[in-house]
Amino acid sequence: MNVMRFDQAPPYQAPGHALMHMVRLQGREAGPADCLWLGLSTIEPGGGTTLDASGVEKMYVVLDGEVTVSNGQEEATLRPWDSCRIAPNESRALRNDTDRIARILLAMPL
Repeated sequence: MNVMRFDQAPPYQAPGHALMHMVRLQGREAGPADCLWLGLSTIEPGGGTTLDASGVEKMYVVLDGEVTVSNGQEEATLRPWDSCRIAPNESRALRNDTDRIARILLAMPL
């Protein structure tokens, strides 16, 4: 068993992310994992990511606030407990268009 206390979760940086604070909850530098890692992103008002794709699947769950997710062709605004899957090689951009902080849980394969 690997317990990670939120106040001890290691922060990380990712290219193309603005006005965001990210921590790893499990996997990578947050502890052992066999197939995926979990992260939590806090997105400030006006913050988000650039439109970009990666070769791995991503799963998002909005925990607080609202996050707009776009794949460059369509977009959806997610509210608490809404989720979204981004397929491998599918572009994605996240935006917080509100005046409140948003928090989103991310699950990705290692």
